[in-house]
Amino acid sequence: MTKKTERKLILGHASTILVGQLAVMAFGITDTLVAGRYDEKALAALSVGSAVYISVFVALMGILQALLPVLSEMHGAQKPLEVGRQFRQGLYLLLASSALGIGILLSPNLILEWTQVPEALKADVSSYLAVLCLGLPLALLFRMFSTLNQSIGKPKLVTWIQITGLLLKIPLSMALTFGVFGMHALGVVGCAWATFCVNLAMVLLCLVLLKKQSLYKPFHIWHPLEKPDWESLRNLLRIGLPNALSVAVEVTSFTLMALFISRQGTTSAAAHQIVTSLAALLYMAPLSLAIATSARVSFWLGARDPHQAHMVMKQGFLLDWSLAAVVSVIIFFLNPWIAPLFTTHPEVVSAASGVLIWLSLYHLGDATQVMCFFMLRCYKITVMPLLIYCIFLWGVGLMGGYQLAYHGLAALDWPAMPSPKTFWLSNTAAVFAVCMCMLALLNWVSKKSIQER
Repeated sequence: MTKKTERKLILGHASTILVGQLAVMAFGITDTLVAGRYDEKALAALSVGSAVYISVFVALMGILQALLPVLSEMHGAQKPLEVGRQFRQGLYLLLASSALGIGILLSPNLILEWTQVPEALKADVSSYLAVLCLGLPLALLFRMFSTLNQSIGKPKLVTWIQITGLLLKIPLSMALTFGVFGMHALGVVGCAWATFCVNLAMVLLCLVLLKKQSLYKPFHIWHPLEKPDWESLRNLLRIGLPNALSVAVEVTSFTLMALFISRQGTTSAAAHQIVTSLAALLYMAPLSLAIATSARVSFWLGARDPHQAHMVMKQGFLLDWSLAAVVSVIIFFLNPWIAPLFTTHPEVVSAASGVLIWLSLYHLGDATQVMCFFMLRCYKITVMPLLIYCIFLWGVGLMGGYQLAYHGLAALDWPAMPSPKTFWLSNTAAVFAVCMCMLALLNWVSKKSIQER
């Protein structure tokens, strides 16, 4: 295929995935608004409970994401029956991941004690997590369905289901939280039950589509489940476990940064929350491009055409950098007007505006590293990215920010500067260091693949 055709495919798939990602983000926004209107305690319990759940879910999802390059390769190699078999083998990982996640969510006391959650919130948080653990296998199964569709370049059905889920989630969260038609108001637990109901509805839709849609017939998804294929499972875990740990490092580098900044007071914490929320929203676009590009790269690797895979990868980076540059410029020049959209407190606006300058630069690095991460996974390189993340995101970004903020650098006569800006400065430096290492590694791996072919 030509460069133009591949760019068009990547953009089409990425835009569809992006709409779905934003719909999923809106699930959390809905619960935040509903719980906030119910009472402050419900909002606080939701904040703690959702943080625990998301940390567990994202890590487990990272294991199952190993299916994306594997299924894409089988699709590129024109082995539809193998696509179906690998998908069914993934169900064993789903069962193991669900059991682990449910165990953690049903026993959150250790986490709640370590993070010093107030006693008044622990009961609500535990009840919230107990309900969400019921829907965890459903949420992971939907992610498997989503991965299958992304691997064959057909993400539209997933997006429509996610939009349908959002339309169901909004009224359900309101009804179950506040109570309607004589129902008892469930508070924050109502948000959890709404999430469970939505996950159940989405999975039922997936099963119907897998059974009825001709799109899936070549894969024989409904073939009887084979015994565990330990070689296939080892291959998936070889990709999935380092992938899950890498995602966990990336997520915790932000969550721990928020905890370190919180000791600076409410103004700094609020400013950091504004910038983090915006960074998460902006991250969705390069993430969608990375998913779409990786599916195409794995497709061509499966078709034994590393030259075409390399060309597609270059087109993905071109789109990624173009979009990231435009977004960064917009943030830089509209900085004075962004923070007031989130708050009316002058001190918070001033603090957030100072950090947004760093976000405009950080986003370029963030967009690059996520594309590198997904591309390396196409080539089955997962351990080195994990080591790079640990060294730079934890070592330079998180610990470097802590050192600059609370101890300074005596050797350079740099005094301690307790401000969110010091953390974002070190985090920006760390993410660019990650980019340089990953780009060098990716260039070497890609050229080696071409030479071997």
